[in-house]
Amino acid sequence: MAEILPFRAWRYNSSLNQEIESLTSPLFDVVSEKQRQTLYRNPINSIHLSVPLGPDPASRAAHTLVLWKKEGIIVPDPLPAIYVYYQYFTLPGSPRTYCRKGFICNIRVYDWADQVILRHENTIPQAVNDRIELLEKTMLHASPTHGLYSDPAFELEGLMDEAIANPLYETEDYQGVRDVLGIIQDAGVIKRFMEKLADKTVILADGHHRYESSLVLKHRMQSAASTGKEGFNYHLMFLSNMESDDLRILPTHRLVQGLEDFSEEKVLRKIAPFFTIKPIEDPDTLYEIILGKPWAFGLAFKDNSYKIRLNPEAFLDFHWPFPEEIKRLDLTVMHHFIIERALGIPGKEQRQSPHINFDRSFPDCLAKVQTGEAQMAIITKDVAMEDVKRVCLSGYTMPQKSTYFYPKIICGFLFSSIREDEFAMPPYSPFAR
Repeated sequence: MAEILPFRAWRYNSSLNQEIESLTSPLFDVVSEKQRQTLYRNPINSIHLSVPLGPDPASRAAHTLVLWKKEGIIVPDPLPAIYVYYQYFTLPGSPRTYCRKGFICNIRVYDWADQVILRHENTIPQAVNDRIELLEKTMLHASPTHGLYSDPAFELEGLMDEAIANPLYETEDYQGVRDVLGIIQDAGVIKRFMEKLADKTVILADGHHRYESSLVLKHRMQSAASTGKEGFNYHLMFLSNMESDDLRILPTHRLVQGLEDFSEEKVLRKIAPFFTIKPIEDPDTLYEIILGKPWAFGLAFKDNSYKIRLNPEAFLDFHWPFPEEIKRLDLTVMHHFIIERALGIPGKEQRQSPHINFDRSFPDCLAKVQTGEAQMAIITKDVAMEDVKRVCLSGYTMPQKSTYFYPKIICGFLFSSIREDEFAMPPYSPFAR
């Protein structure tokens, strides 16, 4: 079902290998303004292709790309390859070192209706439009999206382990994560990867906006003369095995701000018909207290904190028109009973509401409430991979900012061109078509 292809990546000239750590950058949707300003000062940092500056950033990125190719700052690999990408990381409170294993390849762009690549969240139109313009003007994928496939037998991991033993790059990124890139150019091994994915569906974990831009570009460029083999039919993706215990999904908490007529007493009074409410003396323990408990949340106010848990009979008063697998998600419960019923922000307005912010850092949430920057924080738990699977298969999507697959992929190790003269396999390649 999922057709993948090796590709000849454009990578920084080997003379720059010792500088690779200073050439990588965070993805466009997570890079902070402070990080951007630092990275922009390096004229050949990858951010100039992924998050370009200026009143016409897409045109600027296209000009930069032409210049970098002409000056040999980036050069294409001579052979088509699959690129193995490992990320080693730790999590607060755990002594364990995790390793998320995966590989980067081109994947055919499928319409959502094809049910080959499945999404679990909707996109924001403006963010998609920005990505479309950038892709259309550069014809370059500056960073891979993240997709998940299922392989309980872990058949590809041994091949990836062999490739990563002699890495192309090894760096520590802005998250404190150790990123390692290896390469597989053996045609026989690559074909095993292609065969393994051929009967798989892929769940899009991260990068919905970038994938959506590839979808739009494909439809814009298709014509009666199209063969289906053109570069615009493909998208750059990092694929990892969803069965791995090293796949981590971290929570994204909600911050509430700027609501008129807001008070702690009013919020508690409005949620009381639906939740059991328990005061918590030490707010620093809120996250630990709700772990492992369905429909449990932490509420943090300036002076007080609470653990709340939905009463099962509250579902009799749950009228959003969703199937059961969506309604029973913790985050759906939160958006309905807390944000809509208690805070008065209707479900249809929540996506664009100026009163809801998102923060992945539990300590930051507490600090913002205590300093008055936010009126309250709603502390959530991480989402189970099984929940993501169920939602994708249902055809529905999860509430916004439901998942944070950690760590984020970095930009700058490689780029994928979909220009026809650069996308086509060389005639000597066994993958030439």
